[in-house]
Amino acid sequence: MKLRTAKFALAAGVLYLSCLLPNPLHAQASSSSNPQQPAAKETTPQSQTELPNAPTAAPAEPSLSDLGFSQQQTQANPKLQAMLNKRTEMLKIHQRLGLITAAPMFAALITGPMAKAKGKNGEPVKLPTTANLDFHAALGSATTALYFSTAYFAIRAPKVPGTHKHGAIRVHEALAFIHVPGMILTPILGAMALKQEQDGEKVHGIASAHGAVAVTTAMAYGASIIAVSWPIHLKFWER
Repeated sequence: MKLRTAKFALAAGVLYLSCLLPNPLHAQASSSSNPQQPAAKETTPQSQTELPNAPTAAPAEPSLSDLGFSQQQTQANPKLQAMLNKRTEMLKIHQRLGLITAAPMFAALITGPMAKAKGKNGEPVKLPTTANLDFHAALGSATTALYFSTAYFAIRAPKVPGTHKHGAIRVHEALAFIHVPGMILTPILGAMALKQEQDGEKVHGIASAHGAVAVTTAMAYGASIIAVSWPIHLKFWER
């Protein structure tokens, strides 16, 4: 009886120990079925060696010296830049004043016929009124002052050495040979005509060309503005 009891106790102890110890087959099966466990990386010979014909580095871009430019040519010139800035600013003022000058100039053309006297020689001028004469003279004086102020900024603007003018700029400057003498003669002839009218005389002599000179001057001046500001430039010979 004691022997049977001892055998039964031994068998129970072995069974208890087998439950506590892990099963190797069960651990191997669980490790193979676990998707989260990272697999060992395999290296191939291609990943360890580079291709024989692959470039090792990108080719260097050519420098300015390689293209034939010296160091003096590539360095900034503060003096030249300052001159260009001054020229640009003065020419901008020249353009603005030029557009402003056009307003009193064409207004003087409109009021010109109103300032003609209709009296006989030796009689006081009654038509037009003194207000018409004064208003026309004031417009002419304003036009003259603005015109020569506009010309000042164009003449005094610094000149860039080595540059050549072409195209619309040459037309703009060529028309100046018409409207510059006209702007000098127009106020002189106007003053002569005004004096003759105030003396009760009919406008005569060279003073009678005041209107024709004024119209020619205004047309040349307007054409010079259009030459450099017109948005459409058609050049059929360059097609």
